[in-house]
Amino acid sequence: MTATHARPQAKAGGGSVVRDVLTLMVLPVPLLAAALPAAFASGGTRRWFGGRGENQRADAQAAKDAAAAAFLELDTAQRDLLISIETITAVDSSPRARQAVDDFAALGRRIDEVSHAYITAVDAHDLDRHDLEPAVAARAATELTKAKDELVRVKSELDRFAQGLGPLLGSAETQLARLAPAVERARQALLGASNALDAVRASGLRADDLAARLAALAPELTRLNQGAGRHGVADTLQRADQVLRDAEAVRAEADRLPERAREIDRRLVSLRTRAQALTTRAGSVEPVLSELRRRFSAACWQDLQPVPEQAVVNIRQAEEKLAEATKARDEQRWPDATAQLSTVRALLNTTDEAVSAAGDRLQRLDAVAKDPQQEIQRTRFAIRDAQRLAMAGRNTPDPRHARPLDDAVVRLDRAVAGLDGRHPDYWHFLTETEAVRQSVTRVVSAIREERGGGA
Repeated sequence: MTATHARPQAKAGGGSVVRDVLTLMVLPVPLLAAALPAAFASGGTRRWFGGRGENQRADAQAAKDAAAAAFLELDTAQRDLLISIETITAVDSSPRARQAVDDFAALGRRIDEVSHAYITAVDAHDLDRHDLEPAVAARAATELTKAKDELVRVKSELDRFAQGLGPLLGSAETQLARLAPAVERARQALLGASNALDAVRASGLRADDLAARLAALAPELTRLNQGAGRHGVADTLQRADQVLRDAEAVRAEADRLPERAREIDRRLVSLRTRAQALTTRAGSVEPVLSELRRRFSAACWQDLQPVPEQAVVNIRQAEEKLAEATKARDEQRWPDATAQLSTVRALLNTTDEAVSAAGDRLQRLDAVAKDPQQEIQRTRFAIRDAQRLAMAGRNTPDPRHARPLDDAVVRLDRAVAGLDGRHPDYWHFLTETEAVRQSVTRVVSAIREERGGGA
């Protein structure tokens, strides 16, 4: 209720006294009973209307009491609903929430109107006057009853409005309930990250990057401590969640840092050993190339000619990167050390594959030169197996499958024919038979996929 609707006060100059709307409701019964005999015994001049007059006075008083009760119920409901509205506005700025605030303000104006009408009706009639006329008492009862009915009607509107606020209020209360725990979790996460960082530093690791990330969270902690009253509930919840994630990430990395340092140390040793071993292996490539040049045609080994020189270049680059990684490790620049080690590994992998390719080439060429039939039969078997699969359950093969299988037969025959001559290109033969088998495998996969999908 607004200040203009405070309960009536006594009028100056001895005029009629407007009682508090709850006075008669709380007057002790024994005191009232004791006062009545005294009034008669003292010979007072107060007039009492018998019969109908007293009934009308009683009806008016009952109407006044009922109106006072309705006024109190409406006032209480409005105060309770105001708390709900304040809860919603503290959390929610959506159009629905703003509409609820506007609707509540409109209801407040309606409540002011009916409250003013009630107070006016109470002020207009002094039901304790000794010369209260029956007609005046009847009019008072009518006006007070009307005021009570209006108070009850508006109270019903207020109740319906409160029921409609359920979803908004529930969501707001949920967010408010999350607020304090969320802020506390964020603070604890920051404390945990700080403690983890201290432990890492105590072990001799600087963790400067983690320290910088943790320091960057200090302004966010300040905003959390300033509270939702300044920054709003939604923003504070979002900030608390972000601080929690960031602090936990710092703590997790701090906890992993000692193991990360040990892992980098292990990788440095392992890659350094591998580079040394690969240097020795690279020295065997030139003798292999000499053997290939002596026994096979140029087409079988020309692509391997750059391997020895490239191996030397790659290993030298790997050793340089290892030195850079070692320096980064000593300076505790962990991301840099990790990146350099990844580069070293890639260089050594490339060199290892090239060095191994030379030895593998000689071994495969030796085998096919001694007995090409093994490679031929292996390829023919793959083709025949695919042909049987293509004919399974059919009188004629599907052209989509038959055509590539027929092409595979032609390619194989052509590759076999290429072995005739004084210096056959065994490497071309091997790459061709491998390509034939790959094409056959694709046909088999297509057949199985089609039949599996139709099953």
